[in-house]
Amino acid sequence: MTERAVLLWIHGGGWRGRYHEDGAALAPLGLRLLAATYRFVDEAHWPAQLDDVRAAARAARAAAAGLPLLVGGDSAGATLALHLALRGVDRPGDVAAALAYWPPVDPLDPDWRRLRAHDDPWAGLLGHPPAAGDPTTVDATVATHLGSGVPVLLVHGRDDGSVPVGQSVELTGRLLAAGHPVHTWITHGGHALDLDRPDIRAVTAAFLDSVLPTD
Repeated sequence: MTERAVLLWIHGGGWRGRYHEDGAALAPLGLRLLAATYRFVDEAHWPAQLDDVRAAARAARAAAAGLPLLVGGDSAGATLALHLALRGVDRPGDVAAALAYWPPVDPLDPDWRRLRAHDDPWAGLLGHPPAAGDPTTVDATVATHLGSGVPVLLVHGRDDGSVPVGQSVELTGRLLAAGHPVHTWITHGGHALDLDRPDIRAVTAAFLDSVLPTD
């Protein structure tokens, strides 16, 4: 298939390591895959990770030869992809779309706090436990940065035991209210699903058809 866009893939791993998913299963959908790296929480706290993926996006854009730039990721990487797309690389709206698979998006969500009370990756990312009214917590919350109109794909397993599915359900409503086109697929299964699974592949392909030019 002819390349339709460049996809900057941001890996998951709780911001403290690298999960093995590399997004390669999406390449046959007409995407040129490039990988982003970022500092883990033992090296730096938020927003260093956003700074790092912005630098990777600038390099990807320079190598894109005019192709649209998409950003995507899984789990913690999907959170960074959403921030990058919604806030922009250099300005809001300069990313064509975000593909976010099972992302944690709200550190203060009650379901999240019950589930991850004794192992909260947000605390590592922020450098302290998340708290209402804390400027760093507010800045790291995805829904704080809506309104650019960038299209978003959200995919989440109904039985996700690591990131509550309500995170994607709630964000869908917030995105729609702020004027973002959203494709949300809530499906069977838990965390870290196979990107090549037929239903996930199909919804990703449909999303790409909605946001990329077709010849």
